[in-house]
Amino acid sequence: MKTALAEELTSKNPDQPLIEAVCSGDRYAFGELLRRHDGWVRAVIYGVLGDRDAVDDVAQQVWTSCWQRAKGLRDPRLWRTWLYRLARNAAVDAGREKTRRRRQQQATAQLWQRQETHADSDRTLTHNEEHRSVLAAIEALPALYREPFVLRHLSGWSYKRIADVMDMPVDTVETRLVRARRLLRESLKDQPG
Repeated sequence: MKTALAEELTSKNPDQPLIEAVCSGDRYAFGELLRRHDGWVRAVIYGVLGDRDAVDDVAQQVWTSCWQRAKGLRDPRLWRTWLYRLARNAAVDAGREKTRRRRQQQATAQLWQRQETHADSDRTLTHNEEHRSVLAAIEALPALYREPFVLRHLSGWSYKRIADVMDMPVDTVETRLVRARRLLRESLKDQPG
């Protein structure tokens, strides 16, 4: 069985010329890589944080860090794994900072409950409420289950890709996804609609 690292080193990566250009300081190549990979970077951040409002700020930090550190990347063939680690670590750091701030300010536990201030059609209101309920349920998942769930169901990653990037067996990914779905069903079973 080929490991993710061995596969990444030996496979022909269509982004390789761009990555090498970025490592040499090419801003245009960096912009293209950002365009191609921003979606999954944001999914990783959301999977770790479970906080959709923080994704933009953390993604900006990740891409800034990526640009600043790209010249020091020892092996450009490992770029995708390196970028995943940057995104995941930035999200973990942001989560710690958020927790620290929350304790300092004694913020309420009601961060995600927002009231609609304008009237909308019943259908739109119901859809918005259902959407918020599902997002809140995903955000309430323990990070252990939320991260693979988001990568699988919101980013469309395969079990193998998730396992490779998270450095765990595919069976573990499958188990965590089963548990995440069960927790979501239990959380949403009493919701209307």
